[in-house]
This record gives sequence, C-alpha cells and structure tokens, in this order.
Amino acid sequence: MRLAFMGTPDFAVPSLAELIASGHEVVAVYSQPPKPRGRGQKLTPSPVHAFAETMGLPVFTPDSMKAADAIETFRSLEVDAACVVAYGQILKPEVLDGPRLGCFNLHGSLLPRWRGAAPIQRAIMAGDRQTGVQIMRMSEGLDEGPILLSEVMDIRLDDTAATLSERMSHTGASLWPRALAAIERGAVEGTPQTGEPTYAKKITPAEARIDWTRPAAEIDCHIRGLSPFPGAWFEAPGPEGPVRIKALMSRVSGPGEGEPGEVLDGGLRVACGDGVVRLLTVQRPGKAAQPADEMLRGFAIPAGTVLPPSSSEPPRGER
Repeated sequence: MRLAFMGTPDFAVPSLAELIASGHEVVAVYSQPPKPRGRGQKLTPSPVHAFAETMGLPVFTPDSMKAADAIETFRSLEVDAACVVAYGQILKPEVLDGPRLGCFNLHGSLLPRWRGAAPIQRAIMAGDRQTGVQIMRMSEGLDEGPILLSEVMDIRLDDTAATLSERMSHTGASLWPRALAAIERGAVEGTPQTGEPTYAKKITPAEARIDWTRPAAEIDCHIRGLSPFPGAWFEAPGPEGPVRIKALMSRVSGPGEGEPGEVLDGGLRVACGDGVVRLLTVQRPGKAAQPADEMLRGFAIPAGTVLPPSSSEPPRGER
C-alpha cells in the first residue's frame, strides 16, 4: 500500500520500522517540528524524524496540520492510508478524508478508557492491572473511532511509564501488517467503542509532586507512572533551603509507624497516609538518576526527617 506515516516520539518508531519492513511504500513521514534541546538549545529532530531520514524517507514538519497549505500538500500525496502513532496534532476532516481508505491510529490503551494524550502514564498512576494497544479508524472526536484490532497487555508491579511504553510500542507495531491487510481487503469495519470513557489528560508539573498523605500503593503507582518523565518529585531539606528530588522508582514496603512524609530509616523508607513506600531510584537537580543509597552518601536525609507536604509554592531553583 501507498502510505503516509504520522508520528513523533520513540513510541512511534517501531511502527514506522514495521511498515517499511512489511514492504509498504511509505511516501511521506509527518512529525512535529524540531525543538531546541540540551544546554545549547540546538534544534533537534524528533525520534521519528531522525529515523525516517536514516531510511531516506521524505519528512514533513508543518507547524499545524490545520493550515491550508499543509492540508493541500497531504492530499496531493494520494496515499491509500495514513498510519498515525502519537503524532501530537489534531487532524481536521479534510485530512482524515484525504487517503483513499482513511486514517488509522495506534493508541496505547483499551478504549474508551484513557482517551487522550497520556494513556500509558495514567493507566499506571490509576493502578490499572491491564492495558493494551489498539488500532482504530480515526474520526473527528478524540480517540472515538471504531476499533479494528486489539492486544491486551498486563501492567507489571514494577512497570514504569518507560518500560511499559517500550513493550507496548513493539506489540503495537506488530499489529499494523494484519490491520492494513484487512483494511485493503475491505474485510474489517471496526467495532464501536462501548462503555463510559475516561480521559488521559496531559501531565501537569503541579500534579507530579508527591502527596505523602496518600496511601503507599497510590504513591508507588504515581512514582512509576511518571518515570522517567516528568518525574514525580518531593522536597527535601538542603543546606541552602529545600531541594527538589525526583523519585523514579519505588516499591511498597509494608506497614510502618510515622506521620506522612516521615523518613523512617537510612534507606529512604517514607511513611505515607497508609503504609510505607521505599524510594529506590532518585535524581537531584543537575545530577544523573542514581540508586537512593548512593545519593544518601552525598546528600543526607536522616531518619526522622519529615518531608514537607504538597504545596503551591515551587521549591528553590524552580521558581
């Protein structure tokens, strides 16, 4: 089939690779425009953009797919179908109706649960035990189209957003050849979504802060769901004032006595509203992620320290 591919992050790269390996003709790749990154703020192409260039594919990076010239260019490609994976832009009906067979999206949840921008993070944060990947026919509504193909996946107790996303990206990529073959034969119309939808809104910096009054199981899910980005965080006392520290991995560590936020021992076991969570991997500002015991050798958080509760005031260095 003659295809356009639309995607931006690492999650989308396996899908593009699978389409190429399956022998489809990818005539255009669409991705978000390069963004300034790093200390030098050098414009850097997205992972999909960079991969497409290594494969010799033409890449388009319009600021908005709502612009008339972007729509005209897309429609002029005369593709059979568009495959969309975490592209990051809303597609107007003029775009959705452009390909001969339609536009199709790979989504990282079992719809209608977790429609929207952050389904993988939200599933872990909510304590879900299962999720999945689905290919759906795109419609005007947000992730509302009929489902063509699904694969259910377990969420492990040690999964982070990064580990789950990695597994889902490859499982999802493997669905494309079967889905496109059925679409080309006209053998699949899709199954309408049923049930009450939930929405995976974007993660805000404010909600990334750990609220120690919550139960340990919820805090553990919160930490793993936001790891590695943007990273759940807490404040710890430093020699020059509060320091923001990211918690990137944790585990529930049984019952314990202490007020919420109280450090119970020298291994960063922290009392919660109900139960205890042990912080396993942490990251200080300007430092690499490291095991908690390594950080504690250079930045002490003694037993008995009470980590401050959530507040609206940003910590030192983040104002």
